[in-house]
Amino acid sequence: MRTPVVVGGTVTIATASEIPSFDPYSQFGLSLAPYAYDSLVDVARDGRVVSSLAERWRAGATSAIFTLRAGVTCSDGTALTASGVARSLRHAGDPGNRLVGARTALPGVPFTVSADDATRAVSVRTASPYSFIVRTIGLLPVVCPAGLADPGALGRRSAGTGPYVLSDYASGGPYVFTRRRGYAWGPGGADNAAPGQPERIVVRVVPQESTVANLLLTGGVNIAMVTGPDRARLTGHGLATTQVPTVVGLTFFNERSDRPLSDPALRRALVAALDRKGLANVAIGGDGTPARHLTASDSLCHSDVAAENLPSHSAVRALRAAGWTKNARGRLVKRGRPLSLRVLSSADFGSTLPSVAELMAVTWQALGVDVDLVGESGNAVVHAMYTSGDFDVVVGSSPGPQLPAQLVPYFSGPPSSGELNFAHVTNPAYDRFVARALRSPDSAGCADWNRAAAALLRSADVLPVADGTSTVYGHRTTFTVAPGGRIVPTSIRLHR
Repeated sequence: MRTPVVVGGTVTIATASEIPSFDPYSQFGLSLAPYAYDSLVDVARDGRVVSSLAERWRAGATSAIFTLRAGVTCSDGTALTASGVARSLRHAGDPGNRLVGARTALPGVPFTVSADDATRAVSVRTASPYSFIVRTIGLLPVVCPAGLADPGALGRRSAGTGPYVLSDYASGGPYVFTRRRGYAWGPGGADNAAPGQPERIVVRVVPQESTVANLLLTGGVNIAMVTGPDRARLTGHGLATTQVPTVVGLTFFNERSDRPLSDPALRRALVAALDRKGLANVAIGGDGTPARHLTASDSLCHSDVAAENLPSHSAVRALRAAGWTKNARGRLVKRGRPLSLRVLSSADFGSTLPSVAELMAVTWQALGVDVDLVGESGNAVVHAMYTSGDFDVVVGSSPGPQLPAQLVPYFSGPPSSGELNFAHVTNPAYDRFVARALRSPDSAGCADWNRAAAALLRSADVLPVADGTSTVYGHRTTFTVAPGGRIVPTSIRLHR
């Protein structure tokens, strides 16, 4: 039974990693952007597209038009215009700005934007067909003109139209958001003036899930996501819960030409040698299910493509034909050079992931591989992925994008520094099926999207370990969780 709400209270939310920049187009700022920024449309819990800044929209294969609501204002009090939205979209899509967070949300094809302030219309046109214009550009956070006048300052202050304003920032947290007055253009027309809507939202950095669980039980935090075995002790304490489907242990292999895993025969052998059920059990902390796809079970086009397309054990026997033999010490060598792999993981991305990486390492060592197993902070792993390139295998985790097209930048395109294809994947079959899928609207292209995913699995370009769930808990709080695990800020209510 829910207790009465608290008027003007503070809700504390736990996050596992520091947020070095609140720029909503940065790699880290995108996750907390909904507290201070709105998008043109939103996606409801059931997957429907609903209004936000735009009151209506229409789209075709290469274009979309969004008509803004009247009366939307930025946090500095200025009116949001169609020209202001267009400027924000152009800034996010400009390759010269190298905005990694924006790249994960935008279409994977070039686009142009125009505006008509008189009709409040924002028009988008893509250079080639793209299935999901509304679900990509429409969901990008919109930065107000004052923020774009000094983009460097967006790392420490917000400049959006959202229900809250970033009012305090400290290195390592906490990060404090304060409620705006007069906000009335949230998802589906939601406002932030309902009884129980918190006056302040405080985001605390709590890296350890065991500590997060303790704080949930004692009220030290009100909302947090827990993915690992600590969930068992949170049962039966009256906490609000919402399950979020995830892919646990999404594993990438560095295929850069100077790294050993540029050899496809070697990648396939390493994947084939793994006990997928055993890995899934470790990833879930119990009886796990090997992942069926690269995306979570609630994503568009999800189906079981892994079982029939991952390399079989014959790939291990094929190593000799590919030039790999064992030396006198039982180590795998090619042209006299022993095989050594640097395997990265981080508990910041999931408490079980270091154990998943350890089980992989044990299996590969038995195959004759020297493994340098490294546990790092989440920020250090991201640095290795996108900047230094000093890794061979990285074991990560993700709720999984809701759209198969959102995976494309990670497996296609230029693998230069700063691009999303950090693993240097080149897979012509994947590219061919993607091109076909993009010509079909929305879910009509699912067959080709799944053929594209199968091509990646056959080539061992990526390995999803387990289908799992994360749980979002609320202590004296209720809330709605959108697809992908995002908490809807206007839905938060604090109870006595």
